[in-house]
Amino acid sequence: MALLTKRVLVSLFAGILVGEIIINNYSIVATLHALVDLSILLFTTPWILKTFGFMLLMGAVMHLMERSGGVNGFVYMLSHKLAVVKSDRAALLLVYIIGIVIFIETSITVLIAGAVGRPLCDAHSISRAKLAYVCDSTSAPVGSILMFNGYGALMLGLITAQTSLGFMGGESVEWLIEAVMLNFYSIFALMVTFFVIWFKIDIGPMRQAVVKHEISAIEEGGHPLYMIVPILLMVGGVFLFLYITGEGNILKGSGSSSIFYTMIMTLTLMGLFFAFKKVMPIKEVVMESVRGMRSMIGITSILFFAFAIGQVTSDMHTGVYLASYVNAVLSPAWLAAAVFLLAAVMSFSTGTSWGTFSIMVPIAIPLAVAMDADIALVLGAVISGGVFGDHCSPISDTTIISSMATGCEHVEHVKTQLPYALFSGLIAFLLFAIFGMVH
Repeated sequence: MALLTKRVLVSLFAGILVGEIIINNYSIVATLHALVDLSILLFTTPWILKTFGFMLLMGAVMHLMERSGGVNGFVYMLSHKLAVVKSDRAALLLVYIIGIVIFIETSITVLIAGAVGRPLCDAHSISRAKLAYVCDSTSAPVGSILMFNGYGALMLGLITAQTSLGFMGGESVEWLIEAVMLNFYSIFALMVTFFVIWFKIDIGPMRQAVVKHEISAIEEGGHPLYMIVPILLMVGGVFLFLYITGEGNILKGSGSSSIFYTMIMTLTLMGLFFAFKKVMPIKEVVMESVRGMRSMIGITSILFFAFAIGQVTSDMHTGVYLASYVNAVLSPAWLAAAVFLLAAVMSFSTGTSWGTFSIMVPIAIPLAVAMDADIALVLGAVISGGVFGDHCSPISDTTIISSMATGCEHVEHVKTQLPYALFSGLIAFLLFAIFGMVH
């Protein structure tokens, strides 16, 4: 509905309404009560409130970087003084590299890559849709390969639970490393993205993507430090607060709390820094911050409805229902391919890789053991399928944040990146089938 009408909020609400009607046995009164209860639940869940706060604070930080002249100064430095970015290819490659290097938290990865890439892409007449695709393709895929983050912590916990039940022996870390090496979707999503950048491959809706805010020349002005300092604060802050919330263990830190506290710290120190450097007085910092937050209300509303429909699909046990089909009679050779396909459908329809992992790992490992299939390959299929939806689902938080960070219209971002994601998904499916047959 969203792709056809381009009205995301109306479409998401329609899905939520239909789901609640089904859950409540088509009772209108019960459905209305359920909608109220759902809203209360979302507004009283700490991690969701922190995510909303993070979105608004990010709007303030990005707006201040632009108003201070930091963005313009940063672009001028890269394009003229350092001559690092001289072409559209170089601009997107820089965004691609940033997405790989900053892998600790997918939301921060997207935001920093988007903040750096927006002015560079505007200067080199690159569409925001192309930028959003590159940012999105180096968030969840990279995070699921370099698992020194929440992905790693969750998967280790799920695998350890299966080893403790006796389904498999050995060390959980060894199983995870082997599974990551067979995470075909993420690997090929990154490879496809690189080739798209290098050979300037525009297919499907990407060909018609509109170049927005095009500027003819990059003018000197502002200072790059006004952009570099906030970015360093964001990167350093995430590590710091993951360490604090994890009580000394970064892998056990709270992602939602860390990025929320990071944005508060970044905005506060930015204001003091700008006042000290006499870029703008504190009063102006506050006013511009409010303007930046106001610009995020639309995308935060989409995120609210995305969380709501995720809760509805959870209440309907959509994931368990889809997973029940895995129990159909399958040849062991096709198990990994089937698990990948199911996990991909599940993550795309629910918008969550974490939820998909949590449902599929306890199902997939016992099945692999019972059918004498390759356990590591099946684990790789679960990770790949989960990341597929996280990468390109319209209701995935990384997809929504990618749209916000790059200034791309949300439906345009979904439509333009989907052909590339489907191509990577097809390659992954074929590889899981081939490896399964070889085993």
